Amino acid sequence: MKIAQLIIDLAFLLDNSITYNKIKRFFKNLLENDDYKYKKYFDYFMIFLILSSVIIIIEEVKTPINKWLYYYDVYFVTGVFIIEYLLRMWIYNDSRKIIIEEFEESVFLSRPFDLKKVCKEIIKKKLEYIFSPLAIIDLLAIIPSYREVRILRIFVLFRVFKLLRYSQNITHFFQVLSSKKIELYTLLLLVAFVVLVSGISLYVFEEQKNPAISTLFDAFYWSLVTISTVGYGDITPQTAEGRSITLVIILVGVGLISFATSIIVSAFSEKLTEIKENRIINSIKRLDEFYIICGYTHMAKLFAKRLKKEGRGLLIVDLDKKVVDEALAEGFLAICEDATKKDTFRRINFEKVKAVMALTDSDMHNIYICLNIRSFSKDTFLVSRTIDVSSHKKLRLAGADYLISPYITAGFFATKIIEQPIAVEAINNIFTAKKNALCDQVEVVKDSFLDGVKVGDIDFEKYRLILLGIVKIDPNAKLEEFRYKFHFNPPEDFQLTSGDVLVIMGYSVSVAHFKSKVIESSLQHVRKKK
Repeated sequence: MKIAQLIIDLAFLLDNSITYNKIKRFFKNLLENDDYKYKKYFDYFMIFLILSSVIIIIEEVKTPINKWLYYYDVYFVTGVFIIEYLLRMWIYNDSRKIIIEEFEESVFLSRPFDLKKVCKEIIKKKLEYIFSPLAIIDLLAIIPSYREVRILRIFVLFRVFKLLRYSQNITHFFQVLSSKKIELYTLLLLVAFVVLVSGISLYVFEEQKNPAISTLFDAFYWSLVTISTVGYGDITPQTAEGRSITLVIILVGVGLISFATSIIVSAFSEKLTEIKENRIINSIKRLDEFYIICGYTHMAKLFAKRLKKEGRGLLIVDLDKKVVDEALAEGFLAICEDATKKDTFRRINFEKVKAVMALTDSDMHNIYICLNIRSFSKDTFLVSRTIDVSSHKKLRLAGADYLISPYITAGFFATKIIEQPIAVEAINNIFTAKKNALCDQVEVVKDSFLDGVKVGDIDFEKYRLILLGIVKIDPNAKLEEFRYKFHFNPPEDFQLTSGDVLVIMGYSVSVAHFKSKVIESSLQHVRKKK
């Protein structure tokens, strides 16, 4: 009972230990989490160890290797493989949780703690890992280090198989084949049956009359070589019966190869889209920040071209394959998925997402997209297109931060073009950055030359800019729509604070110069403090 109590205390100690859990989480991410930033470096390191080890073992077959290469392979590489194997066994499951669950159950049911049951469950879980295919490969990959037993060098192949863990391309290849395992098993059984029947038949007819066929193995060897249409020519039938069998086998072989080719081609055709999407997602993960556009409509195309021109990262999500192919052809990253489904965004890191735009032609579809996005992130800026005015409230409730009503906007501009065509043309030139003029926003960075000063103290004429207004955040606002307040043409005594946003108008070079001055002044203040 003392041992049982000691094990229970240790389990609770480890479960409550921040350091232990942090270390285990680190190794779990390093070994298994493809999204972890350090995993790719670990994979490169392991691939280097595997390839260098295989080269050393192959080189050793012909000539003796240097002592330092021998020590590198036997001690360092093997040591890393053993440590990796033990770490994978450790992170495979949480033994402490099994102990804690059994203890809590025993307390709840007022029965003694069953140590034997706990040990069985822990051993069962570890054996489950040990006998998994990849764990067997990891274990067999250690064996080539024992060079004294020459036959064990054949296990060098398993070091090559270890690449399955670290190369996504090889993993994808085997995943494609595994999707057609029923068809491949059927093909394998058919090949085995044909080889068996033809091999036995040839052995019966040729064994006494053909010196090249002295055993049943020779007949099976001939059958497999012939059925694969390789035909080395080292064994040829001498009798009419044997040649007749050969003719049948050649025809069957062509049919089987065609069958095998069709299986593999269909498997790759089905999985090709998934493989492409995985690569696109991996490309997106490497970006520092990016935008997501759901629905590649005409409006979305305009947004996408603008973002591409500005050098922004962008992911397009659409359910129509033709539309996705069009986006890919135009040089955008796009995936054919349903933006209303959770699985679509499960692999996206929303901390890097600058904004999401739901721009489909259906208000209902956009509502579901907004709800889906908000289930992953509450803070990501969410823009939605809306057609029907009655959908505005629903989209707001679904989490949309900003609504775009193209028909309402177009109608408004149409009336203004008739009334004030020159003013509208000027505004259009600014918003579309024609003639190098644009309207932009500049945030008041903390400790910059804008922080704490009055509007009248800033010489906008010197920077060749026009101040249109200032957006100020109201921390006491209870509703989100009242949090940001726009002050149009603020007075000269208007006080600026960090976090305020200046809406300015001017040439692109003037805006860029002003922004750089704001950031530069903030950095200088930080350096002075140091």
